[in-house]
Amino acid sequence: MLIKKVIKKPVKKSVTKPADRLILLQKKAKEIGQPTKATLSKVLLAGKVLHYFNNVKVAVIKFKEPIKIGDTIRIVGGEAVDFKQKIASIQIDHKKVAIVKKGQEVGVKVKEKVREGYRVYKV
Repeated sequence: MLIKKVIKKPVKKSVTKPADRLILLQKKAKEIGQPTKATLSKVLLAGKVLHYFNNVKVAVIKFKEPIKIGDTIRIVGGEAVDFKQKIASIQIDHKKVAIVKKGQEVGVKVKEKVREGYRVYKV
């Protein structure tokens, strides 16, 4: 009797190198509008949206970095929300403040509708 050896051909993977995988992830991130590592070097994750009041267009944001009036922020989330704006008004308990410290939750007037969990970057 002859014993036949079955030799399987190696399965060709679409992406084998980690560097190639990173490039594909960056391209996909650009398509859906998410910041990539290259753009994140220019911006800093500053906080997260906790709540949005639709009637007055104010977002409650918990900041991880100090922010002041006049700084530019970028809000990113969902599939289509990605916009920049200068901070014109910041309030804590209905009182205007000029500077936000790390860890504070504040109300910020925003120009577009946002939702819980959207990320806020300092540009």
